[in-house]
Amino acid sequence: MSDMTRDEMIARARLHDLAQVRGVSLKGLSEMLGKNSAYLQQFMTRGTPRRLQEDDRRTLAEFFGVAETELGGPEEKSSRRASRGDWVDVPRLPLGASAGPGALAAEEQAFDGFRFSRRWLREQGLGDAQLSAITVEGDSMEPVLRDGDEVLVDRTPRPFQDGIYVLRHGEALLVKRVSSRGAGRFLLVSANKAYPPIEVSAGEIDIIGRVVWKGGRV
Repeated sequence: MSDMTRDEMIARARLHDLAQVRGVSLKGLSEMLGKNSAYLQQFMTRGTPRRLQEDDRRTLAEFFGVAETELGGPEEKSSRRASRGDWVDVPRLPLGASAGPGALAAEEQAFDGFRFSRRWLREQGLGDAQLSAITVEGDSMEPVLRDGDEVLVDRTPRPFQDGIYVLRHGEALLVKRVSSRGAGRFLLVSANKAYPPIEVSAGEIDIIGRVVWKGGRV
């Protein structure tokens, strides 16, 4: 990789940063492209291929909502697709956040995505958010969240405020209303009154992100 040009190094660094922000692996991105699982890892570390194939570069640019030039594409190619910058692609993760007793988390690897207006996200205060989408399972958050609803989770590190969060409790991935009890204690509350609140310590949970939007069938 010693003879790699500056532009090629910048493109690789940008791809690395985009993957980190979205929380997706190079393996998962390679498989999304229909390539060998080590394809992008070899591109990053060995310099092979020297440049991404045009179709692969376009697919990645659309997935991340960036211009192709950021991933090593020619300027004229990017200019024809400038409108892509008006949209943000949010990865859908094959995870079920249980709104009931709890469900085991699957591997966090995007299998699809939603496209949101960048302007709309800014209007919602989510212009800089690290977003992902997952499915709600169970009935304990009804009627606020129903079984099968998909929720946007803001995984951006922020000071804690009471709200609805996706969190890990043991091996289970849950979606609950979380409120601080002080002294490092939290209360996990279900919207469905049939489920009693659960009080936990900070060390018992891992807060993944705050639920900031929901969508589902009528």
